[in-house]
Amino acid sequence: MGVKINDSLDLLSVFLTGLPGLEAQHGWLSFPFFTMYIVAIVGNSFIMAAVHADSALHEPMYLFLSMLAITEVGVSVSTLPTVMGILWFDAHRVNFDDCLAQMFFIHTFSCMESGVLLAMSYDHFVAIYNPLRYTAILTLPCILSMGVGITLKSVVLMAPLPVLLKQLPYCHINILSHSYCLHLDLIQLPCADTKLSSILGLSIVLATFGLDSLLIVVSYALILYTVLGFASGEGRKKALNTCVSHICAVLVYYVSMIGVSIMHRVAEHVSPLVQHLPLCATSAQPYYLQR
Repeated sequence: MGVKINDSLDLLSVFLTGLPGLEAQHGWLSFPFFTMYIVAIVGNSFIMAAVHADSALHEPMYLFLSMLAITEVGVSVSTLPTVMGILWFDAHRVNFDDCLAQMFFIHTFSCMESGVLLAMSYDHFVAIYNPLRYTAILTLPCILSMGVGITLKSVVLMAPLPVLLKQLPYCHINILSHSYCLHLDLIQLPCADTKLSSILGLSIVLATFGLDSLLIVVSYALILYTVLGFASGEGRKKALNTCVSHICAVLVYYVSMIGVSIMHRVAEHVSPLVQHLPLCATSAQPYYLQR
């Protein structure tokens, strides 16, 4: 029988499975993974530095791009320690408190990324629907307020998750089927009722990713309606071309989210490599908090 460890959680650790069956290839696999992390972190850092240094880039589009770069770096830095620890040092065991901290930062930055993508869709909508008042509507104070609001919303929504998990009893050495800690897995570990955490996780998903994606769809429906009203075919083409990169970013983000969710539901029917490789390889993907 396991011993409940609720008064000394500092002694509790979790075991990250990483890439089961590929332990002998960890040395080789570490090179492409580390390269992807470096490219993501350095590339996005250059974007932030360029926008900060050049006053000509202090425009809504580039400021939102900088916010998106911050979230990308945040998620990459949050997942890098455990992923590379497994590949380089075979360090599968993680302190429970460190695991909770990693979970918090991964989900917080992912939530922020969803909020920034929504803000960017609003930027495109204003630019196309009301171009003459674009600069009057999206002023620097307005953009900064949006950035602060997105950050505060993400932090406030995610903060209760580790607090609630910390209060629950755990009965044994716990195994997580990832290379990093996610609420999706952690909520399965306590030997107690996790209904409150489950409801909270589902509520956060609906209030962030669900609502954000719905509003993005609405904004693009309005953009399409506005563009179709243009008399000039060239004008329609030019307006739609400004949205292509953002649409690609939205698709990558939410397709990754759906992919992670589906992978967990069919995990027992696929190979360990297919289960875990997409989760480790994407350093800036969104994550469900609840099945």
